Amino acid sequence: MSLIERVAALEAEMEKATARTADEVEKFRVAMLGRNGAVTELFEAFKLVAGEEKRALGQRMNQLKQAAQARLDLLKAGVETSGPANAQAIDLSAPALTEQLGSHHPITIVRQRIIEVFSRIGFTVSQGPEVEDDHHNFGALNFAPDHPARDMQDTFFVEGEDKALRTHTSSVQVRVMESSKPPIRTISPGRVYRNEAISARAHCMFHQVEGLYVDKGVSFAELKGTLDYFTKSLFGPDVTIRMRPSYFPFTEPSAEVDMSCSICGGSGCNICKHSGWVEIMGCGMVDPAVLANCDIDPDVYSGFAFGMGVERIAQLIYRVPDLRMYWENDVRFLDQFTAATFRG
Repeated sequence: MSLIERVAALEAEMEKATARTADEVEKFRVAMLGRNGAVTELFEAFKLVAGEEKRALGQRMNQLKQAAQARLDLLKAGVETSGPANAQAIDLSAPALTEQLGSHHPITIVRQRIIEVFSRIGFTVSQGPEVEDDHHNFGALNFAPDHPARDMQDTFFVEGEDKALRTHTSSVQVRVMESSKPPIRTISPGRVYRNEAISARAHCMFHQVEGLYVDKGVSFAELKGTLDYFTKSLFGPDVTIRMRPSYFPFTEPSAEVDMSCSICGGSGCNICKHSGWVEIMGCGMVDPAVLANCDIDPDVYSGFAFGMGVERIAQLIYRVPDLRMYWENDVRFLDQFTAATFRG
C-alpha cells in the first residue's frame, strides 16, 4: 500500500472513531498522535520519500495531521458536554458530596474560648496532676481535717496512699504559688472529680477553669472588673453580673457570681428558674492563710481567685439540657458542633 493510500485509510478510520469516556479519548490521542501513533509513523515514512514525491504529498500529510487533531478535539468536547448516561436523574440543585468533617468536642471548644478571653488580659495557663496529694488538694487551701469536702461522699481517694483524684484545679494554683513569685496571673483548666451521682445536672467527672491573681494591692474591685470583662467577652455586651456573699475555705471574703440570663435577657425562663439570673462561678479574695501556706507574705501581697465549671458555661452557650449528653459520644449530638460559633 502506497503512502497516499495509507493516508486515505487512516482518515477513514479517524472519521469512524467514537469515545464515551475521557479514557477512550486519551486512547484515540495515543493511537493517532502519540509517539508511536499511526499519524506519527506516517510522518516518519514521509521523511524517506524522494524529493519530487515529497512536494506532492506534503500538503496531504498536513491535512491528515490537522484532521487527527480536529477529531481529537471533537471527541473531547463530546465527553465534556454529555456527562454520565444517567444525567437526567441527577439533581443539579443538590449540594456536592464532601468528606465528613470532624470537630472538637463542645467542652473543648468552650474551654479554649475561655482561655482565649483571659489570655487577652495577661493570664497564663497552668497545669497540674489529676491524682493529687492531701496538701495541695486540701491542706494548703485551708480545708480543716474535718471539712465535709474530705468525706468519702465527695472525694475519690486512692487506696493505700494519701492521695485522691483532685476535686478542683485550685491544687494547681497552690503549686504555682509555691514555685513562683508574685506577680502571678494564671488560669488552671482541667478535669476534676467528685463522688456524686450522675444525673442531668451533675457528673462524677467534669471540667473547671480556675483563675488566680496575686500582686501588691490587688482589690475586690479588680476581681469584679475582671469577671465583668469575661462575661461580656463571652456572652455579649448586654449581660451584667452580680455578686452574692458566700463561703469558701480558701477565700475571704467570698462570693457567688450570677450573670443575667443570656437566654431570656433577664425576663425569666426555665434555665434561670424565672429569676432572670444564672449562677456561673464562685470567687473571692485569697485568704491570707493560703498565701502564707505557699510562702507568700500576706502583709505585702494580696490576690483574688475564681472558679467556674466549663459544662455550666457550655450549657448557657449551647443550651444543652442534660450534662450526660457530653459524655455519651453520640455522633448525632457531636456533629452539631462541626461549625460551632459563639454568641457575642
